[in-house]
Amino acid sequence: MSLHQYTAKDINGEEFSMDTLRGKKVMVVNTASACGLTPQYAQLEELYQSTNRAEFEIIGFPCNDFGAQEPGSETEIAAFCQKNYGVSFPMMSKIAVKGEATHPVYRWLLDQSAASGGLDHVKWNFQKFLVNGDGTFHQTIEPTVEPLHPEIVNWIHGK
Repeated sequence: MSLHQYTAKDINGEEFSMDTLRGKKVMVVNTASACGLTPQYAQLEELYQSTNRAEFEIIGFPCNDFGAQEPGSETEIAAFCQKNYGVSFPMMSKIAVKGEATHPVYRWLLDQSAASGGLDHVKWNFQKFLVNGDGTFHQTIEPTVEPLHPEIVNWIHGK
């Protein structure tokens, strides 16, 4: 099983196939507009702009599961991300990342993380999951670790 078998709705309500990410390393991150970690959007966008689209992709999943810090609609979220951070990486529709309503992409990420000795839950907004180009799980990154951390950048560039 791989990330590539899943789909999600993008922030505009269109179907997004994770299979389109085949061959690319991917960072999947749950986001929120009213969180102390929200400024990470700036580094996510910087990372996105500084990497090759054929090699790396960021997928943002807005989530209201932690402190009700993403209360807006998809339209409001998209406007906030564009106005405040110039976000150009793909954003998906708002989802749940915990409980019975956990989105299938996150259920898979958490199962893979737990199977490799990592977390079996999302701790907070801006937790990052790294997925290899073949769609296999690589690593979970703590929410407070910034997107431009050398560990992430080195993984993207195969160092």
